[in-house]
Amino acid sequence: MTKILLTTTSFQDTPGPHHDLLAQKGYEIVRERGPLNEARMLELAGDFDALLCGDDAITRAVLEKSLPRLKVVAKYGIGLDKVDVTSATALKIPVTFCPGVNHTTVAEHTFGLLLAIYRQIVEQCNAVHAGKWQRLTGHELMGKTIGIAGLGRIGKEVAVRARAFGLNVLGYDVYWDADFAQAHGVERVDEVDDLIRRSDIVSLHMNLTPETKNFINTERLKLFKKNAVLLNCARGELVDSAALAAALGAGQIAGYGADVLDEEPPGPDHPLLKCRGAVITPHIGSRTYESVVRQATMAAQNMINLLEGQPALAQANKI
Repeated sequence: MTKILLTTTSFQDTPGPHHDLLAQKGYEIVRERGPLNEARMLELAGDFDALLCGDDAITRAVLEKSLPRLKVVAKYGIGLDKVDVTSATALKIPVTFCPGVNHTTVAEHTFGLLLAIYRQIVEQCNAVHAGKWQRLTGHELMGKTIGIAGLGRIGKEVAVRARAFGLNVLGYDVYWDADFAQAHGVERVDEVDDLIRRSDIVSLHMNLTPETKNFINTERLKLFKKNAVLLNCARGELVDSAALAAALGAGQIAGYGADVLDEEPPGPDHPLLKCRGAVITPHIGSRTYESVVRQATMAAQNMINLLEGQPALAQANKI
């Protein structure tokens, strides 16, 4: 019997047709609560025909131990920074992913974080629950400038919503979509440091690569306006957490809204957890009933197609 390791919790916890899709195939499903680290993946590797994974550590060692049985790594979601795609390609293991399924919900979550910071919603809500009628004065979004670093699918959705809020929109991306920018009033900024200097809000929507790790560091934090807000619904490792915590503590920037951290779940001593002005959610930006069904169905179909000798809907490598 075909045996599948399913680790993504949102797939497991959210009802929908993706469960029926797997059940119809009669696979043996082993369920784990990811994301799993390399040590746990190595304990499990070798006994599965497919990995239906989230942000688990799919390293070369894991892939090598998974052979010869492993036929496909099916990534639930878009980001592939936890999967060693280069090694998978060398070992002739196809890796699939799910582009175009979560840009709406992540963009909406980005604005949820921004509004929470600008209107101090979390702090005031907590005060009310504690029996205090605490009324703080917030800020409007209208007329502010947002700089979007990374104008891919999600960054574009953020730009569309930013214009609806009356924000001025700056964009930075190596691959520039001039037609989209013109249609939605996005001004191109060629240097990301210039984008940071000019923006009241900086929103990160970049891929994590060796070059972008700690993209926001001590030196770049000095470029921010003192009342600026940084948003991160991409990857926690884009930000140097210790440097950002120091900047927040010193009042160097006003706030940080993030759905991701460089350590998930974070330890109790993570530097950002006690920072005033930080609103952090537990990597739920794409976790809506609508988006989960889209992602889970595509991830499952990618896996099924390859197991049955058909092309995947979206494959990240060529075998």
